[in-house]
Amino acid sequence: MNQPLQHITVLLNEAVDALLGDAPTATSGSYVDGTFGRGGHSRLILSRLSPQGRLIAFDKDPLAIAEAGRIQDARFSIRHEGFRHMSELPEASADGILMDLGVSSPQIDQADRGFSFRFEGPLDMRMDTTRGQSVAEWLAEAEVQQITDVIRDYGEERLAYPVAKAIVAHREAHGSLQTTTALADLVGKVVKSRDGQNPATRTFQALRIFINAELIELEEALSASLRVLKPGGRLAVISFHSLEDRIVKQFIAEHSKEVYDRRTPFAQPKAMRLKALERIKPSKAEVDGNPRSRSAVMRVAERTEVPA
Repeated sequence: MNQPLQHITVLLNEAVDALLGDAPTATSGSYVDGTFGRGGHSRLILSRLSPQGRLIAFDKDPLAIAEAGRIQDARFSIRHEGFRHMSELPEASADGILMDLGVSSPQIDQADRGFSFRFEGPLDMRMDTTRGQSVAEWLAEAEVQQITDVIRDYGEERLAYPVAKAIVAHREAHGSLQTTTALADLVGKVVKSRDGQNPATRTFQALRIFINAELIELEEALSASLRVLKPGGRLAVISFHSLEDRIVKQFIAEHSKEVYDRRTPFAQPKAMRLKALERIKPSKAEVDGNPRSRSAVMRVAERTEVPA
């Protein structure tokens, strides 16, 4: 019998503590969970909110939407959309925004989603299986240079070009790749294992990020957060690899300083829009209990007062 798919929420208490802060009115605020997943963060947020509090969540995954349907709470609502759509929320309407990036354990462990090279499954990797192009469909028509660019830029794979050539050569000789194991075996013939990591790890990461436009969506969501957060509102983002964390780090740094216009040196500078608060990693106990949390890093910032 198959075991039920389990998901352990990373930095659960730390994220919710950072999001709500210690203001007396925090529990009656309005919050956004940009990535509902399996609802760990959302449920804890709701447990700490007063009857006046509100929580809106976003997720592209139909299974996440189904899980959210189990929450019978008038303070909660969810939208079947990516978190870039938080830009549609009213200006200065949120007291806190949380984004937990990456893929959940059930998504990885469910073979028919195609996220993992450990299981035989269709080469899909879409977060939202109701729309868009699968990885198999894209690889069936992409050129060598396109595939190279994706694997190099999103997977930081130094052998991106040989991998891309092998994928296209296989397509021309045998037809397009259709399964996760077929792709993993092909990559394994080009890339040798490094530091115990499966040779296909970086290629799978790259294709998943690309097919879901994850980094583009992250940049759009971060930009939207500046408009949606109230002054004093918190932004907490949990990343799981360096590409995501770099974007978050640079975004917070860019908006945590006053900006001077060199063309008008005596003009007042544009005020900073964020104040960086902290960077949090999982504890040793959390990593021991959930090894998938080891690469997580959470960055927290606060929206500054908007000048009159």
